[in-house]
Amino acid sequence: MSRFGDGRHMRIGLLGGSFNPAHEGHIQLARKALAHLQLDQVWLMVSPRNPLKSRIGMAPFAQRLASARHLADGRRIIAVDIEHQLGQHFTVKTVALLKQRFPHCRFIWLMGSDGLAQFSRWRGWRKLAHLVPIAVLPRPGSVIPALKGRASSVLRRYRHDGRAASLLLKAEGGPGWTFLLAPQNAISSTALRAIRSKNDYHHD
Repeated sequence: MSRFGDGRHMRIGLLGGSFNPAHEGHIQLARKALAHLQLDQVWLMVSPRNPLKSRIGMAPFAQRLASARHLADGRRIIAVDIEHQLGQHFTVKTVALLKQRFPHCRFIWLMGSDGLAQFSRWRGWRKLAHLVPIAVLPRPGSVIPALKGRASSVLRRYRHDGRAASLLLKAEGGPGWTFLLAPQNAISSTALRAIRSKNDYHHD
């Protein structure tokens, strides 16, 4: 995918993350978003570096991208290195550039409730909430902290009913976010790394 953009007309969900590694939970979230939001595609946007995460235990970018591409179908769920190409690791800057370079696309930011719980720690999070609508899916143990967190409080008046979530992409201007109803998947990249580390230990 070219960092210079193109003229495609699509409704695209952006699922950003370290993908260290990518796992079935990411794909389930993407599939739910495709269905609930009537999207054309979901981009698994693999981050070169997450400013909020330690570099200790972080696999090389190429390895993380490969894990995302292995699970993506390459048609409606696509793993992209666009953030790496743009030289960005702050989401607000990446999204602003994507909107400029893909002017005919409607983007929506996708994240789990664990991401919403710490959303107020992201650089430019208020601006990001005004740049694109946001859809949140539940993750075990983080729904209540997310709904009681600072970001939810500040953005409370912009929340939409999850049953009409697809309307977020039809609204012109202004922020909007919703909580999508979906089964909670407890799988995590952290748990997968722990299992792999344990297996490697027993194989030595």
